[in-house]
Amino acid sequence: MIAPRAVLVHRRSELDALVERHGTRGQAEFFLRSRGRDLASAQTRHDALQEALRLVDSAIPSGWRRASVERTDLPRLRFDPEDVVVAVGQDGLVANVAKYVSGQPVIGVDPEPGVNPGVLVRHSASEVAGLLPRVVAGAVVSEQRTMVEAFLDDGQSLRALNELYIGDPGHQSARYRLREERQSSSGLLVGTGTGSTGWCASLARSRADAPELPGPLDATLAWFVREAWPSPFTGTSLTQGLLHSGEALPLVAEGDLVVFGDGLEKDRLQLAWGQQLEVRVAAQHLALV
Repeated sequence: MIAPRAVLVHRRSELDALVERHGTRGQAEFFLRSRGRDLASAQTRHDALQEALRLVDSAIPSGWRRASVERTDLPRLRFDPEDVVVAVGQDGLVANVAKYVSGQPVIGVDPEPGVNPGVLVRHSASEVAGLLPRVVAGAVVSEQRTMVEAFLDDGQSLRALNELYIGDPGHQSARYRLREERQSSSGLLVGTGTGSTGWCASLARSRADAPELPGPLDATLAWFVREAWPSPFTGTSLTQGLLHSGEALPLVAEGDLVVFGDGLEKDRLQLAWGQQLEVRVAAQHLALV
């Protein structure tokens, strides 16, 4: 029997990013000091993250295999069926993980309880030691959170936990046919219930007739067209709606388009003129502990 593997996922701290950008800690301090700031808050957050990572690493049972990966390297990691993923960071890190796993349980750990919203990173680092063996034993029930997936006509696909954005690669007017209507807009957003407190919620609040946003476990998606432009050649009658399980939102590109999920623009699909795309509820769920 293959031993379980704990996959520890994290992202660089703001302090790490500052030092890398400026070359040395001293140069980073000079940069901030010249702008009336210092490294104190970045250091505090860095220390909290490092302590959480230390606690989680020490909580992994001695007989388990282990791996550690930064967020930017997630596309290069092959997840195994027996993995248990521990994401240490903010809620967005769990969303970044979700698109790469295939049913493996994900434990979200908040390194700064009370600072982050903690919707997806709902556990403290000290809880992990008790959680890991219970997860493997099947003694913990995971939430099966709905995801959204885009399918290109060339076989490529892309999943997201919060939302997918479809638009022009240069953030100019996107041109396409949505169902049978030709449109020019700032792009489309298709979101899940998990994402209904973020970008989709902002769009819904600005519209008096917005559909009721789904819950995180509902097999329903909400979609919105951003700033559809009316003209003799483009319409605005299809700007929002719901997609239930088994339904699809079809789109045909009439210019270059990109699709990315949960804010990760580098990991994206690209559409050329005439390519077709369908967005629907993903068959895969996020198993969130």
